[in-house]
Amino acid sequence: MLLRRRAIGQALAGLLLAAIAGLLPGQARAAEPITIGFGMALTGGLAPNGKAALLAMQIWESDINARGGLLGRPVKLVYYDDQSNPATVPGIYTKLLDVDKVNFVVSGYATNMVAPALPVVMQHDSLFLGLLGLAVNSEFKYPKYFSMAPTGGEHPKEAFGRGFFAVAMQQNPKPETVAIVGADAEFPRNAIDGVHKIVKEAGLKIVYDRTYPPSTADFTPIVRAIQATNPDLVFVASYPPDTVGMIRAANEVGLKTKLFGGGMVGLQSTAIKTQLGPLLNGIVDYDFWLPWAGFASPEALDFLKQYQAKSAAAGVDLLGYYLPPFAYSMMQVLTQAVEATTTLDQDKLADYIRSHSFKTLVGDVKFGANGEWTEEQVLEVQFRNIKNNDLDQFKDRRNEVILWPNKYKTGDVVYPYTDAKH
Repeated sequence: MLLRRRAIGQALAGLLLAAIAGLLPGQARAAEPITIGFGMALTGGLAPNGKAALLAMQIWESDINARGGLLGRPVKLVYYDDQSNPATVPGIYTKLLDVDKVNFVVSGYATNMVAPALPVVMQHDSLFLGLLGLAVNSEFKYPKYFSMAPTGGEHPKEAFGRGFFAVAMQQNPKPETVAIVGADAEFPRNAIDGVHKIVKEAGLKIVYDRTYPPSTADFTPIVRAIQATNPDLVFVASYPPDTVGMIRAANEVGLKTKLFGGGMVGLQSTAIKTQLGPLLNGIVDYDFWLPWAGFASPEALDFLKQYQAKSAAAGVDLLGYYLPPFAYSMMQVLTQAVEATTTLDQDKLADYIRSHSFKTLVGDVKFGANGEWTEEQVLEVQFRNIKNNDLDQFKDRRNEVILWPNKYKTGDVVYPYTDAKH
């Protein structure tokens, strides 16, 4: 009898709790997190940058939850390793949207990973924020896509090459010939499309214009073929593994040219900088964010301190100059849009993002055509005076000099490359 009474009491208590939960639906929902899903390069060639981006997003997750979450609900990141392989991406985003049923999706790092995700997102009619994707929406024109990348303006494909050729054409005598080379993949193809337009406007003669398979391991024959054309300029559009291979081959062959670099992804990564050390001297390449650039705000420098305090334990890029500020800023855009609209409705959020500007770690951002920034903010830098492979050299503005644009300039180019590399 006692056991029966106890069972009845427990059942009544359960019913009472259920009734209370039903009367207080807002409190019940408050425990459910707002989920943000993405794939990220945690292994493979893009992992040095991908893992740094993930840490920045985890810092955002911690920051936003410490202040009460979004709309009174905690946020939770749901992510999978895309292995730096575009073929894995559609399956990841299908799982995120159909199985995990996340509230939002954002992209992983890099054009090659953003592009294969976009058709899946479009099929689900979802909002999509992209991380450093170059002109991936130029063909789709999807109205709910927004790119967190400073390669904006009316012609984003040209952004990677604009600074390189601006610096080159300021020299006297002006260069006359150019070699163009890059991987046969989404980002290099887009960058090279832009370079072709710039080169035509500058009146330069193309003496070498080829792509190579992304799986290429030996770049010495490519550099020898380029050298045989005796170009004044060598523009390279490459991802980290082939960037390293190309630079090592250029030093082995003894590449003679006036300007070398341009669109080399990877030279913004601390691990690759310290790996290459003095081999970087003289190279002129793009960058997106540096602590000594004019748009480095106190808020961004504070974030950098927080990131660097965690970077060693997390096994990621120790300095975090390149990708982390943009990864955190992407999440800031989502935060500000949700807080301003007080909704998770994808259409309303897309309308808001399209019509407002956002204050982020990387500056004030406004989105225009195809979800690109209305104004581009790409730097052109030159490496020099690098003596060894020590990390501290890459904290020194004298060793990574901003050449362009003029409003952020910290020094003049050492020209030609053959002189600057010594």
